[in-house]
Amino acid sequence: MAMLKNSTPRQIAIFVAFLITAAGSVFFAALVAATNITQIQILWLAFPPALFAISYAITIYFLKNYIYRKIKLIYKTIHQHKVSPSEKSTTVDIKSNILDEVEREVSDWAAMQEAEIAKYKSWAEYRRKFIGDISHELKTPIFNIQGYLHTLLDGGMDDEEINLKFLRKAAKNVERLYTIVEDLSAISRLETGELILEMQVFDIKELATEVLEDLEFKAKENKLKLELKSGADQSFRVRADRESIRQVLVNLIDNSIKYGQATDGITKIGFYDMDKYILVEIADNGIGIPKEHLPHVFDRFYRVDKSRSRLRGGSGLGLSIVKHIMEAHKQTINVRSTQELGSTFGFTLEKA
Repeated sequence: MAMLKNSTPRQIAIFVAFLITAAGSVFFAALVAATNITQIQILWLAFPPALFAISYAITIYFLKNYIYRKIKLIYKTIHQHKVSPSEKSTTVDIKSNILDEVEREVSDWAAMQEAEIAKYKSWAEYRRKFIGDISHELKTPIFNIQGYLHTLLDGGMDDEEINLKFLRKAAKNVERLYTIVEDLSAISRLETGELILEMQVFDIKELATEVLEDLEFKAKENKLKLELKSGADQSFRVRADRESIRQVLVNLIDNSIKYGQATDGITKIGFYDMDKYILVEIADNGIGIPKEHLPHVFDRFYRVDKSRSRLRGGSGLGLSIVKHIMEAHKQTINVRSTQELGSTFGFTLEKA
């Protein structure tokens, strides 16, 4: 029976018909030998082909109907597409190895289901973690605002030593809430494709210089210097969304300011010609990032030093936005970092 394992319905029917014919022929030959009647001898000549044809027809009929019923049930299970009456087939192709084809389709379906389940589990875990993260991020400023306002309502408004101080602190936390909501909105637009990039040609060095000037005051407050790397005085024209790349530079440089050295801190921007692309690097000599945290620095709300990060402000979404912007440009971004030595973030742009 092993030879029938991978046979087609036609091969099975032929095999069964051959067995029936052989058995009938042997029986009829024995009958002729015993009776020796001329008429029976003539019938014996016609008997094998007739028996074969009848056996084949009967066998193939039942095989086709049996296989069709079984396959129909399988296809109802694995196929999502509902066919119209005109598309439905009421039989099987006996010339093809239909069972192997069904087995292959079922294997493909099982693999696809397994991949879907894994994807759903991953997304479910991601949503669970994201909801937990955003709840935690929103709670802190909300509770702070609540505390300041209740203190003021309970008599603090009449105390000149705390009324303005608490109002300023409440306003600062409102700004933080606004920043979180705005950053979440930006990520949502990037993920859904609602944010359409306005591709244009511009000088990346000129844009970087503008960003350094905008953040110069904040850097001085943190006793940190911002400058272009030596040799980065050459201009490079790139093709990208200028305002989006401005946001990338602002987020990365602002990040370096927050985590820069308390004394002698410095952040440098460098440009490197990579034939078809320009590599832009923002390097600092700050506190650095531990090796185990590097794979997660672009995750939403991920903070290496949670207590220090919140003291420094921000939404915890800056690097995630940077990654989404670079992905929207179909470009790459990476990070190199060593504790106490600093971090270098690099991203590529298409050369114009």
